[in-house]
Amino acid sequence: MITMEYHNPVLLTEAVNGLNIQPNGVYVDVTFGGGGHSREILSRLDINGKLIAFDQDKDVLENVIDDSRFLLINENFRFFKRFLRFQGYTSVNGILGDFGVSSHQFDVAERGFSTRFEANLDMRMDQNADFSAYDVVNKYSEVQLRDVLFKYGELRSASGMARLLVKTREKGPILTTEELKSALRQFLPKHKEYKILAQVYQAIRIEVNQELDALKEFLTQTQEVLKPGGRLSLISYHSLEDRLVKRFIRSGLFEGEPEKDVFGRVKVPFKPIGKFKIPSEEEIKVNNRARSAKLRVAEKL
Repeated sequence: MITMEYHNPVLLTEAVNGLNIQPNGVYVDVTFGGGGHSREILSRLDINGKLIAFDQDKDVLENVIDDSRFLLINENFRFFKRFLRFQGYTSVNGILGDFGVSSHQFDVAERGFSTRFEANLDMRMDQNADFSAYDVVNKYSEVQLRDVLFKYGELRSASGMARLLVKTREKGPILTTEELKSALRQFLPKHKEYKILAQVYQAIRIEVNQELDALKEFLTQTQEVLKPGGRLSLISYHSLEDRLVKRFIRSGLFEGEPEKDVFGRVKVPFKPIGKFKIPSEEEIKVNNRARSAKLRVAEKL
């Protein structure tokens, strides 16, 4: 069973507490993974409650929970409103999202997500997708590569890296993660090698999976799907994600400021619930993946 390969769910109690579970309510977990958060939500529902989970990774089908109150939809959460309506749900009581790459995806070498393993350039969260890391590294122009590395990896050496990748692939395609590392070797000083590589991988992965676009589409739909008083409980792992979540909760927008009415009042769709939460030192010791997690909770007005 693949379930054993998934690590502990991050901020489990805090994230589920943030939903303020109503036992007979309808809830959505848009990042099912190993099912840790979903199982905790189900434990707080009565026989009339319902949980719908989403995950685009086909590996999670091995983790389906055998419970009549549970439904797993093997699709990207950017389409979650459409699939909820198909199942007969136009509004829900709460939505949980734990973004980023699952521990399982990092730990399966051939998926190409981890700097620890040699693998083909892949990084697809949806294994049925045609577009992979190979396409970004080998087919993007120098300008496109620079923009991806700078925008999504926040790499100051993005221009030089892009130039070197284009020069390297003139001799033949860059096929594996090791070949990618070798191509960028001059930008990987020993004391910073893994930090910089992680930024490179993050940039390529975000581009392959269109993660930030998917996150924006998902967040926008939550305004329509959540009932008044319903809760969002969202865990982010890097500043690009967290910035979008924070701005959306604050104003319902991703940039700019909300409009004011004639009385100078601002109409916003959510109110933040408390301050953001981060994992305890004890949790980080048990689950190192949790170290960069940040939980934000909001309530629909």
